[in-house]
Amino acid sequence: MERNLQDGGRLRPVDLGRANGLSTQAIRNYEAAGILPAAARTPHGYRTYTRRHAQALRAFLALVSGHGHQTATAIMQAVNRDATGDALRLIDESHAQLLEDRRTLQAVEAALGDLVPVPPERGDTFVGPLARRLGLRAATLRKWERAGLVQPRRDQQTGYRVYRAADVRDALLVHQLRRGGYRSAQIAPLIAQVRSAGGVAPLESMLRDWHARLASRSRAMLTGAAALDAYLGG
Repeated sequence: MERNLQDGGRLRPVDLGRANGLSTQAIRNYEAAGILPAAARTPHGYRTYTRRHAQALRAFLALVSGHGHQTATAIMQAVNRDATGDALRLIDESHAQLLEDRRTLQAVEAALGDLVPVPPERGDTFVGPLARRLGLRAATLRKWERAGLVQPRRDQQTGYRVYRAADVRDALLVHQLRRGGYRSAQIAPLIAQVRSAGGVAPLESMLRDWHARLASRSRAMLTGAAALDAYLGG
């Protein structure tokens, strides 16, 4: 395919698709979506593609790995309608999200590292003592309960909330993350992961995987930027 393109040759949808492990229909769909520039047509109405289309496809596929399909699509659509500024803004926003994800991971690691293990035999407490320990109002703990961030059981005789060792751990973790500026919606998935893992210790593997995913995404963004730069310069 490269030789034909260097010679100024034209490509059929099937040629462009095969070179990138895609179906002919996928190539047509990408063109219809504005990911690829509009193809020229033969006198018989068949699409023909050029080196420019091959560059656009490579750029899109590279961008997907780092920015996701939706953002990569929006970037290519902006470029192909000559709105490069919009495309660059989308890239900046994606990088800002990556930075925020890194900060979230750092906050999670710091919060987990600061947790003091609560011995099970001394873990049970009521809402008032726990609120005083954390320097909070009891109403705040009840609000966290409604959001699913803490799940104290109820004493069958009195109906009072009883915080076991795991509940105290969850409350401490929520408190530290809230002080770090994180919203309940951001904290809830982590608390769920802590519960499903049976505690904090098993999360070490999850945190390593999280680091690896962020590093992979960052490298993919670099690759996507290089491919997009080649397309813009073409």
